[in-house]
Amino acid sequence: MKIENKKDEELEKARHSLAHVLAKAVMSIYPEAKLTIGPAIEDGFYYDIDLAHSITQDEYAAIENKMKEIINKGESFTRKVVSKEEALKLFAGNVYKTEIINELPKGEEVSLYYTGDDFFDLCRGPHVESTRNLQNYGYKIHSVNGAYWRGNEKNKMLQRIYAYAFKTKKDLSEYIAKMEDARKRDHNKLGRELELFTTVDYVGQGLPILLPRGARIIQILQRFVEDEEEKRGWLLTKTPFMAKSDLYKISGHWDHYKDGMFVLGDEEKDKEVFALRPMTCPFQYQAYLNKARSYKDLPLRYNETSTLFRNEASGEMHGLIRVRQFTISEGHLICTPEQMEEEFKKCLELAIYMLKTLGLYEDASYRFSQWDPNNRAKYEGTTEQWEKAQASMQKILDHLEVPYEIGIGEAAFYGPKLDIQIKNVFGKEDTLITIQIDQMLAQKFGMEYTDKDGEKKTPYIIHRTSIGCYERTLAYLIEKYAGAFPLWLAPEQVRVLTLTERSNDYAEKITAILKEHGLRVECDNRNEKIGYKIREAMSMKLPYLIIVGDEEEKTATISIRGRGFENKSGLRLDDFIARLDEEIRTKKI
Repeated sequence: MKIENKKDEELEKARHSLAHVLAKAVMSIYPEAKLTIGPAIEDGFYYDIDLAHSITQDEYAAIENKMKEIINKGESFTRKVVSKEEALKLFAGNVYKTEIINELPKGEEVSLYYTGDDFFDLCRGPHVESTRNLQNYGYKIHSVNGAYWRGNEKNKMLQRIYAYAFKTKKDLSEYIAKMEDARKRDHNKLGRELELFTTVDYVGQGLPILLPRGARIIQILQRFVEDEEEKRGWLLTKTPFMAKSDLYKISGHWDHYKDGMFVLGDEEKDKEVFALRPMTCPFQYQAYLNKARSYKDLPLRYNETSTLFRNEASGEMHGLIRVRQFTISEGHLICTPEQMEEEFKKCLELAIYMLKTLGLYEDASYRFSQWDPNNRAKYEGTTEQWEKAQASMQKILDHLEVPYEIGIGEAAFYGPKLDIQIKNVFGKEDTLITIQIDQMLAQKFGMEYTDKDGEKKTPYIIHRTSIGCYERTLAYLIEKYAGAFPLWLAPEQVRVLTLTERSNDYAEKITAILKEHGLRVECDNRNEKIGYKIREAMSMKLPYLIIVGDEEEKTATISIRGRGFENKSGLRLDDFIARLDEEIRTKKI
């Protein structure tokens, strides 16, 4: 079921116009600046500038005041079309605008927009009629970050001025409040405060160190996923972290994905060149090719907890969401064409089960990622093969009533896919789970099965993840729960606190009993005030605290602070354990 992604064209036009107002304001304050590009984005706009002077937060107000002055003048936005030659003269001192103009086809005219009579910029538009139309809009500069020209780290680093922009000042205020909450939930900040992960410059970008608490959550997730996959008929494999270039040449990764791989060796000098694996599919196919296959063997489902390596650009790195080494719940399902829809459905059901269990289902959206026929070099196969694969996938998605948007050019080089998307707290969207249809790689590797009629046939392959990248999943869980994880996922489920040193033995006894029941528990019997110990435990967002003193030891009970207990006293330990067991068994959110 295709979803139309409708944009607010009026707001988009206003944001685009505000970007020009910002550019004019910047040039009036910093005449030595060189402008590049300034598009509208989801929550406002940005403009990239080349300026030796670094703009600080103290200077935002001056730029905003100048913008307000321009808006209140009621200056018109006027379009003018000039020749390439004339445009090159107008922007002779700006290497960035000159580069854009020179890339236009020979003889094509250049569109400019004037803001008032004294400022013009390269632009196709559209814009509002006058800056006066922007008077009721709420806008605010919120950050200035570094950005390489055209996103290429080999190019010069520019300053990107980001601003929010909304139809009303009330909308702006509400959005700023939402962003303040997002900053508190940001996994990159909170994950470090809760001692889940860290990064070290001399280890490298995109290579996070999972600390014991974070590693424990990943371990819990992996065990849960592998157990669930086994229940559903998936067979576990264990394959190498690297392979010779020969393998990747057969699969097509060498031709289509080499820039995203970590290559070990020099092709011109070394007899054998290896590369760390960016995905598991060509490795798992070797398990299928281990012996002759019949239709009776299918469907055959291989899963693996795979560590993968991808050479992401340094500018793309972000906490645990985009990294260079990650672990993924990867699987490849080999089936007949007749089995395709049912098996695809089961893969989707598994993914949805995982999302619901983790509490992420309501946050997910679906993208039907297709090829771009205008960029043939990016893909394997013929037009006929792609049209057939995409028609097959669309039929399945529509039959299953999956609500999807279409992403042209987002397909893998070997086939279309369903991407399950999640946004982080700041609204940036990334793929969490993928389910792909593929017949091309089966042909490349000579994968066959003998059908009922005795004929050799090529199987279909479904590439899928059930929970996606574990590091990325952990990032979304940190943000979803603001670090207060559901009990079954919490790295430390209970902490036992003593009122005085007299209760140390009783506290240790309780701790031992809880550990025997498989609970993750720590005992804090330090000679510190109870208020200090409670505050410290609460700052780590622990689900439950047990507090014991003379009274609890005398009555063989415990006092509880935690979710749903409201400082309950005189509770029997067995009753508390039963409650926790039920909460863990049901994976209560």
